[in-house]
Amino acid sequence: MIFENTKAFAQQLDAQDNLHKYRDEFHFPKVNDKQVIYFTGNSLGLQPKRTKAYVDEIMNDWANLAVEGHFYAEKPWWDYQERFSKPLSKIVGAKPAEVTVMNTLTVNLHLLMVSFYQPDAKRFKIICEEKAFPSDQYMLQSQVKFHGFKPEEAIVEINRREGEHNIRTEDIIAKINEVGDELALVLIGGVNYYTGQVFNMKAITAVGHQVGAYVGWDLAHAAGNVKLELHEWNIDFAAWCSYKYMNAGPGNASGCFVHKKHHHNADLPRFAGWWGHNKERRFKMEPNFDPVHGADGWQISNLPVLSLAPYLASVEMFAEIGMEALIEKRDQITAYLEFILHEIDKEVQGDFEIITPSNPFERACQLSVFLHGEGRSLFDYLMKNGVIVDWREPNVIRLAPVPLYCSFEDMYNFGQILKRGILEK
Repeated sequence: MIFENTKAFAQQLDAQDNLHKYRDEFHFPKVNDKQVIYFTGNSLGLQPKRTKAYVDEIMNDWANLAVEGHFYAEKPWWDYQERFSKPLSKIVGAKPAEVTVMNTLTVNLHLLMVSFYQPDAKRFKIICEEKAFPSDQYMLQSQVKFHGFKPEEAIVEINRREGEHNIRTEDIIAKINEVGDELALVLIGGVNYYTGQVFNMKAITAVGHQVGAYVGWDLAHAAGNVKLELHEWNIDFAAWCSYKYMNAGPGNASGCFVHKKHHHNADLPRFAGWWGHNKERRFKMEPNFDPVHGADGWQISNLPVLSLAPYLASVEMFAEIGMEALIEKRDQITAYLEFILHEIDKEVQGDFEIITPSNPFERACQLSVFLHGEGRSLFDYLMKNGVIVDWREPNVIRLAPVPLYCSFEDMYNFGQILKRGILEK
């Protein structure tokens, strides 16, 4: 498609967009009494309007039923998480029994590493990407220390080549083969939070398995954003947060995936808790742990249904739409934003550098832009003028045109505000 940097063209794209109606299903903040252009769904998604009804339902059941809500609420609390299995499995490409919802992201990664990081004197190393999200870095450091190893010896980072912003797949594969039989685990973010690069999860997983390692993925920036086939790719485990592209609310519950090949492995260690125990016998209060056969068997505690309610509202919206439709719009609106950035760059004779891969198969719903010649003042100008963007040091703004609620007209209007911000400087 040949794009145009005009409001009329952007409005035409919106008129042809089958998902445009979903924009009205979200609450938008306002700046200067005007609805914002929201580019930070990769940090915190907007609130769906339908969320309140899901939360109110639990509040009403709590008020009217108290403890009996566990069994007699319209959506009984004791198996509330089971409502996620089918729709969430379609979002991440899994079997329904391979997914569950519990805890928060880093907590779940720690719990999954109990099962999938079992180092010994020879096989103890972990491969991750350079500039992984800090929480993952801290988690990995603490895990290897817990097992008696030094992070500088056990953690192997895949680096970008000199002068390049993204990590090459061939470099990841080469490093996995180099570490070889010393490698216990590959654990990488499916989408790099800083650059927006989407990794080739299928190829990396296959090579990790070839050298005898487990392979897991942090899908915080991938779930609800990119096409995932976790079961078919034979990934051992994964976890993701729900508050970015899936709009479940700040700090909300995390999703987990455990491949079915591990469900009946009694030798696989895990930290046990009441809610992972055999569902049919849970209330018999038996002394010995008998895990549910499935990802639910990794649960520990009674579920926080007030937190799960917003997530369920969002997951059911995803089920209505389907990932195929979301990805189709995601690719078009991201490409249009890229076009707008290049057009404004020419008009202001600037020096923008998009560090996110230009290949649509290596990016998703994010463009990270180096503002060469510009500084924090431009970010501040955008925020004061109703464009909510994300700043990352040293000089990058991250723009996430989420297809559920961003419009093509937003992309055009952003370009005009960006241009004014530079020219008025």
